[in-house]
Amino acid sequence: MSTTERAPHSARTEPPKGVRVADWVDGRLGIYNLRFLIRKAFPDHWTFMFGEIALYSFIVLLLTGVWLTMFFDPSMSETAYHGSHEALQGIPMTRAYESTLRISFDVRGGLFIRQLHHWSALVMIATLCIHMLRHFLTGSFRRPREINWLIGFVLLVVVTLEGFIGYSLPDDLLSGTGLRIAEGVTLAIPVVGTYATMFLFGGEYPGTDVIPRFYSLHILLMPGIIVALVTVHLILVVVHKHTQFRGPGRTENNVVGHPLMPIYVAKAGGFFFLVFGVLSVMAAIAQINPVWTYGPYRSDQISQGSQPDWYMGFLEGALRAMPAWEFVLPGGYTVNMGVLLPAVVLPTIMMAVVALWPFLEAWVTGDKREHHLLDRPRERPTRTAFAVSFVAFYLVLFFGGANDILAERFHLSLNAITWSVRIGMFVVPVVTYIVTKRICLALLLRDRDKLLHGRETGRIKRLPHGEFVEVHERLDREREYFLLSREIPEALPAPATHDDEGVPNPNVRKQMVRHRISRWLHGPQIPHPTVQEMQHAVEHLGQAPGLPSSNGHGSSNGHASSNGHAGNGSRAAVEGRESDQEVH
Repeated sequence: MSTTERAPHSARTEPPKGVRVADWVDGRLGIYNLRFLIRKAFPDHWTFMFGEIALYSFIVLLLTGVWLTMFFDPSMSETAYHGSHEALQGIPMTRAYESTLRISFDVRGGLFIRQLHHWSALVMIATLCIHMLRHFLTGSFRRPREINWLIGFVLLVVVTLEGFIGYSLPDDLLSGTGLRIAEGVTLAIPVVGTYATMFLFGGEYPGTDVIPRFYSLHILLMPGIIVALVTVHLILVVVHKHTQFRGPGRTENNVVGHPLMPIYVAKAGGFFFLVFGVLSVMAAIAQINPVWTYGPYRSDQISQGSQPDWYMGFLEGALRAMPAWEFVLPGGYTVNMGVLLPAVVLPTIMMAVVALWPFLEAWVTGDKREHHLLDRPRERPTRTAFAVSFVAFYLVLFFGGANDILAERFHLSLNAITWSVRIGMFVVPVVTYIVTKRICLALLLRDRDKLLHGRETGRIKRLPHGEFVEVHERLDREREYFLLSREIPEALPAPATHDDEGVPNPNVRKQMVRHRISRWLHGPQIPHPTVQEMQHAVEHLGQAPGLPSSNGHGSSNGHASSNGHAGNGSRAAVEGRESDQEVH
């Protein structure tokens, strides 16, 4: 019989204070139940950093925005300037513009914080665009991440609008010009345009309410929406687990990477301070949005060469490229197509294509599987070519928004540049699509050639009969697996017009549309080498099947082993070594 004796209270040791605090917190919040997050794996790839840069830029935006809120006055009431900037002494202006000047010249560190806030906004939007492009090119929008793709798309739209609203708050001549364009675009919307303009500006343009209204949206509503979207986006990343590129040990059912604690947290923390430091250097040495050079906004003035922030450049270019075209409907209603098409219809179509692409691709392919392994862009030539042509279309419009600057700096005709943009927005995307698709197919052919003929080493060898050949090496096993594990999609078969009993197919038109889009999406593909071709390639590179050398490589037929020595036809034969062994 065994007995258990309870130690006297005086003999018990008191747990450390940190343990007691942790137990107290866990007893009330249940944090210990989230311990599975500590060992959650995060893959490591350089393309994943763009989403992190966007997140860290947003954190900097929140910090600097809170600071700027303490000094900015969003009022549109008139005042006269009596600050440090001599060029504007006594000039009438709104209090919003006057407070922006005071922040820039009279508040210690104010100009630095203003520029840090502005640069962070530009970098955040840029990295969000690259982040979405990376997801599109690698196919990570497929099931089960369609909803997260939509959340990311809405986040990009909201951040862009937030940037435009914040850009308009100083009420300088440049931002006022942008507001004037926004008012014209809103008015061009059929039926509801006039009502929307009155609601936005509180009356006739410019009114006295637009800056206070924008300020409330900028510091309260829009940041709240962004924080909510970012939170849900990150939660879904954890729920769905992180995507990863193919490789040994990586499947659709696991994630290979570093754990959240302590490796990923340490790397992410260091990366945050690196991003913060780079943004601070940019704010300190690169001037941006010098509002004092533009002056206060007046509705009867406009600055020559006025340019919006880069993310609105495509809209500016579309407006400048569109001819002045309007017509009057019965009843005296004027439809201004010169503004409606480039500023309302075109952006709506572009956004719809981006938002609905995952659902279009899933409908065309009929693929209902879950995808956690990423594609390389070259493995989906049509999708990649479409994305690059979309970016090319955007860039044509972007440079079209600077037609006056280009004409002045390069001494060109403004009309010639405008016509180049009008033609280029149709021609450049088509040419870019064709070239990109051919490049993707060529890269796939190159990968196939590497599997069959090995890797070029750059070393030249002279054979006994005098011929010079380049020495090739067999790819390592990891690289071979990576290239051979590529999934080759197949186009849907053509639908039958009648079934076996001769009954017409009622869905033939719908199925034919899917078939044709599928043929376009999964057009010409580069097949994998056959088993016979791979066996012949291995033998040609000096590796007999089933008899690997010490490092998995061999040499024969004028090729070299992985350590760069000659193969079976030269030194190995002279020294009497086996053909499947390395020559040291």
